[in-house]
Amino acid sequence: MAEDNRRARGQAMRRKLMGEEYAKKLDANVYQDPIMQKFAEVTQECVFGSLWTREGLDLKTRSLICVISDAATGRTPELVLHLRFARNQGWTEDELAEALLHLAGYVGAPLVREAMLTATEVFKEMRAEG
Repeated sequence: MAEDNRRARGQAMRRKLMGEEYAKKLDANVYQDPIMQKFAEVTQECVFGSLWTREGLDLKTRSLICVISDAATGRTPELVLHLRFARNQGWTEDELAEALLHLAGYVGAPLVREAMLTATEVFKEMRAEG
């Protein structure tokens, strides 16, 4: 697959996962910097254009994997994005809260508390957006 095609597929997948308006917001606020533009190029091609477009798992499952990974490793900025992806792929607030709570026995209450606080803010923001 040509690099340009993979990047274009990745850009489309990214917009699908996070929603067009949120993607525009990130592009305007984060990815105008030349260094961050380089990061965007790589992630659009390699992460969104290769990993997210693979067969074998549906997008809903992939989004939950990301939420769990972020919460378990304390990656709060990424958790914000991936909670949004998960909601956009059909996970409910309650299902995501239960998935995070389930982690408490495996990664500890402090990480789960932080993830739950993050989820509360993301869900509130998404409800306000409509």
